[in-house]
Amino acid sequence: MERLAQIKTAGFILKPDSPEIKPLYEKIKGQFEAKGIRVLLSKHSAEMIGCEGISFDELCKASDFLVSLGGDGTLLSLVRRSYDYRKPVLGINAGNLGFLADITIEEVDNFLEQLLVGEYRVDERMMIEGYIRKASGEKMSFFAFNDVVISRPVISKMAQINAAIDGEMFNSYKGDGLIVATPTGSTAYNLASGGPVMYPLTEAFILTPIMAHSLTQRPLVVPADFTLELSSPDEKVIAMIDGQDAYEIFQGDVLVIKGAKRGARLLHSKDRNYFSVLREKLSWGDRH
Repeated sequence: MERLAQIKTAGFILKPDSPEIKPLYEKIKGQFEAKGIRVLLSKHSAEMIGCEGISFDELCKASDFLVSLGGDGTLLSLVRRSYDYRKPVLGINAGNLGFLADITIEEVDNFLEQLLVGEYRVDERMMIEGYIRKASGEKMSFFAFNDVVISRPVISKMAQINAAIDGEMFNSYKGDGLIVATPTGSTAYNLASGGPVMYPLTEAFILTPIMAHSLTQRPLVVPADFTLELSSPDEKVIAMIDGQDAYEIFQGDVLVIKGAKRGARLLHSKDRNYFSVLREKLSWGDRH
């Protein structure tokens, strides 16, 4: 079991465009400080609520672990931005229970007590490392935690996406688009599009067509050590990274997707059970 080198400083990122989160942040900050854990706040979050903060780079370097206070989207963004610093990320959910940000406000005190006596887990989750190879030879690199979605640029047009695995063409998807998800992202857009739920510590890609124009197209799961190459004969398609960053892919461009050399590190309660989260979020086992 991986352990933190020390538990003295936590770096906080708050849900963006949500100044109303200030009282909640101050309450949680007090809980951390009461346990002897210093709290730092990113400059961007601090400006939003009228406090003092430090740059994101300084925050990551000075913190023993990072804390996302918001929802799954806030945590997704933090994981991607802090990837190079290798700091574990704790998600405190400021709303409904999330798949990623799974510590509720009521559980913060108890979790901190567990944290300080070593009753916690650091899970390493697979991430996507990718780049767009432009026809000009230029490369545009990115990381994704949940998924990469390739879709049509306008609602009136169908997209065609040609897919190769390890250099060998294997399919041409025609429809609204294609999702390439990690196991962590299996419960996001992939699930809504009919893809399978995968245990998040698995290492694999899930390829799920979006509204395919053929009944033979089905989700496909492949090992994470394969390299995927996606391209389109269309004039333009759009690649969306974790629902947050968009890139245009033109004829002659290739989107290359690989499993990242290392995963994201998420800090969890030792008692956290993924299947309990699934039952609650998806209402599995409910009587109707």
